[in-house]
Amino acid sequence: MTRRLRALIVQHEEPTPAGLLGDWLDGRNAEVDVLRIDLEEVVPDARRYDLIALLGSELPAFDDSVPFIPRESRLIREAMAADVPMVGLCFGGQLMARALGGGSFRAKQSEIGWFQLRSHDHDLIPEGPWFEWHHDSFTLPPGGRLLAETDVGPQAYVIGRSLGLQFHPEVTPEIVEGWVRAYRDESHDDSLDLDAMLDETNRRFAVVRGMTQRLFDHFLEDVASIVGWT
Repeated sequence: MTRRLRALIVQHEEPTPAGLLGDWLDGRNAEVDVLRIDLEEVVPDARRYDLIALLGSELPAFDDSVPFIPRESRLIREAMAADVPMVGLCFGGQLMARALGGGSFRAKQSEIGWFQLRSHDHDLIPEGPWFEWHHDSFTLPPGGRLLAETDVGPQAYVIGRSLGLQFHPEVTPEIVEGWVRAYRDESHDDSLDLDAMLDETNRRFAVVRGMTQRLFDHFLEDVASIVGWT
């Protein structure tokens, strides 16, 4: 009998669930553990998993006063040393870059809403538009290869068997609605129409779901090199 894919999802707070990433793992019949690293101090051994997903967060990846950042950084380095593939989404991609030797910092401007990317690998990273909600950016870790960018900064990179993203392929209309409620006062842009952004999310969702499925499929097969599980 073929062994099921075993995945760890690292979640940082209630409003940032796995969304379409969780749906994709369910479709792959994966065994999934969810670590609420903001609530749980014990971090499992990275070697127990075939794949680790690092979700978004409202917190900055460069702030070591956040209690879980040192713990998660150790998990990232241990996973890399053990050749366990990771996928980092927004904060997760920033922290993965920082933990592996890159930098993380406040961006010159926020990106909130739907954005086109400049992709250097259209098969893996379509140009979008993809959903963004971030105030920070990062530099690639040594050995990282840039896959996509905007004028604000990197949007996707590969290092080893792992993929870091600045955008949010996992979002659903429900997730975006939750962020609008939770983070409306943190958008830092009075000209931004969050309600119109939510309407756009609803209009785009059917297409985005398919794009996200293909992105994660390509990641699993072409970057993580995990084949044979369906």
